[in-house]
Amino acid sequence: MDIAAGRMDERPGTSRLGIAGWMLFDWAAQPFFTVITTFIFAPYFVSRLTADPAQGQAVWGYTLTAAGIVIALLSPVLGAIADATGPRKPWIAFFAAVKIASLALLWYAAPGSSLIYAALLLALATVAAEFSIVFNDSTMTRLVSEREVGRISNIAWGLGYLGGMIVLIAVVVLVASDPQTGKTVLGLDPLFGLDPAKGEDARITGPISAIWYLIFILPMFFFTPDAIRATMTMAEAAARGLEELRGTLSELKERAGILRFLIARMIFQDGVNGLLALGGTFAAGMFGWQTMELGVYGIILNIVAIAGCLVASWLDPHLGSKKIVVASLVCLTIATLGIVSTGPGFTLFGLAPLPSTDSGGLFGTAAEKAYIAYGLLVGIAFGPVQASSRSYLARSVSPDEAGRYFGLYALSGRATSFLAPASVATVTLLTGSARIGMVALVAFLALGLVLLLRTPYPAHRPT
Repeated sequence: MDIAAGRMDERPGTSRLGIAGWMLFDWAAQPFFTVITTFIFAPYFVSRLTADPAQGQAVWGYTLTAAGIVIALLSPVLGAIADATGPRKPWIAFFAAVKIASLALLWYAAPGSSLIYAALLLALATVAAEFSIVFNDSTMTRLVSEREVGRISNIAWGLGYLGGMIVLIAVVVLVASDPQTGKTVLGLDPLFGLDPAKGEDARITGPISAIWYLIFILPMFFFTPDAIRATMTMAEAAARGLEELRGTLSELKERAGILRFLIARMIFQDGVNGLLALGGTFAAGMFGWQTMELGVYGIILNIVAIAGCLVASWLDPHLGSKKIVVASLVCLTIATLGIVSTGPGFTLFGLAPLPSTDSGGLFGTAAEKAYIAYGLLVGIAFGPVQASSRSYLARSVSPDEAGRYFGLYALSGRATSFLAPASVATVTLLTGSARIGMVALVAFLALGLVLLLRTPYPAHRPT
């Protein structure tokens, strides 16, 4: 499909302020994934909101499953409707309102309260966050040339990790306290007098993420150009959008490369999503990490992730998005094997025994240090694997069809997203072992990698 590459190079450039506004969307959105679904609130949900960590991990896994099914079913439909209506910003605004309200209400998820209440809010916030990403990602093809999409995608992703890390540092330094002393790492009382015994150190991350998102999403609305509004009603746009979606699905039969890319991405992204969502809860249950340890671990990973995205932003235009994604998947597969092979007193499934003595302080045992070492590999790779996948598709479609294809892209990231958390949750319940449950993630990453190796780049080229 030569038209895709040609049209991307011919479109007029966007102002630097417009591109900066688009990149700040990731800066605004990432704290939700950093402090809510990965390092702070999700581990709190699993290990402190309920007295049974195995039950908590199972409910968390099924929450992600339910949200994933909704996202998978509706993302391509909404993407196609957006192509028909034109502007993306009204859609982003609506889902931003849902996300902000859901996050703010997490403050009331106190220990001993209903798991269903917190799970419902988390599911709503997750669905709203992912739908917003569909519409924001689909504008990328209109902003810069084909060569530049990999660079701005990785820089934006790196900015997202920086934003997430800043919020995470604020939580760790100003809010999280040592259960023994009641003081933060700076030796201060927690900000606002928050009481860790009531889970307030974790619960506050909901309102903080909501406020951060509200403030920093505004530059995208003010400065980033939107598509021209189509001259049709919403009902007409919905009908046309659904018709175009059916046409796109039929069209995929002739665009085998894009179809293969979407299938490969569907499988490996499931593993990535599961690793990001469950890695922190796994560590919390295995080592008993509290908000402070989880926060410091998250800061370490985010520092490495920022560096990984910056390096990938330079390599992507030279090596191409496919090589970046392949290298990242290799790192993630190795890291996941390392993580699930590690427990108190051992790593590599017991082939490498480790001293069980605790030297005191943060991450005092050798097993915890090994876990962090594997986590560094995750940090290096989980930004580039997603950012360069985004630019992989952007190089393969034209701007006029970007909405529906990025809707399918979101579908490919969510169509089987319920399988990884559901597999982990179910195996965990059946075996009583979170470690055995986590092994399932390796299969998703490895199979997706194998399929991607046989996919053309860009994906519109003949297979």
